[in-house]
Amino acid sequence: MPDSSELRSRGLKATLPRLQILELFQRTKVRHLTAEEAYRLLFKQGHEVGLATVYRVLTQLQQAGLLKQANFEAGRAVYELDDGTHHDHLVCTTCGRVQEFHDEAVEQRQRLIASEHGFDVVEHSHILYGRCTTPQCEHRRRTA
Repeated sequence: MPDSSELRSRGLKATLPRLQILELFQRTKVRHLTAEEAYRLLFKQGHEVGLATVYRVLTQLQQAGLLKQANFEAGRAVYELDDGTHHDHLVCTTCGRVQEFHDEAVEQRQRLIASEHGFDVVEHSHILYGRCTTPQCEHRRRTA
């Protein structure tokens, strides 16, 4: 179970659902989870938490800076731990696999383009959509 002081330092009470959901994100191998996926995993682990509570807690953990939210598909939010590092995403439109990446050349080019147009980048999200080329994609088998 995560340390409750982490929640308290972010202004949140250390409730059981918050601790369970934070622990889920810290321990699961799947880095990006929807609220429904988090709910199903918690249910499988024997935790009795409602879907509405999961949605509410995910929003609270995001607002507290413990989780990040992204929208890879229209109307579908996914969450991941906010470890303080920046990365971008590749998303397969066939199987849904999400691959994180960081490329300093891309980051520098984005800053240069922003500067040329009179912007100072404060935050950005870079998501590339395509089809994975892995012949035996484990994600594709799950969705087929």
